[in-house]
Amino acid sequence: MKVLALNIPDDLDLDNFQVVMLVATRLYEQGKLSLGQAAELAGFTKRTFAELLGTYNVSIFNYPDTDISRDFANA
Repeated sequence: MKVLALNIPDDLDLDNFQVVMLVATRLYEQGKLSLGQAAELAGFTKRTFAELLGTYNVSIFNYPDTDISRDFANA
């Protein structure tokens, strides 16, 4: 796993937890990480991470439109 160091301005009132959650939720939302991978990155179980997603306005149902259309057509 890569280690990343960030320099965050002092006037930006974010703690480590908030930064990690912002990164993990955004990568999950973009489909770069699975739910399990994002949860691991954030240091949570999948269940806890899934419950926290709503706080960041990220849906647990993270499917591209093309997948939904294909699933609908196959139903």
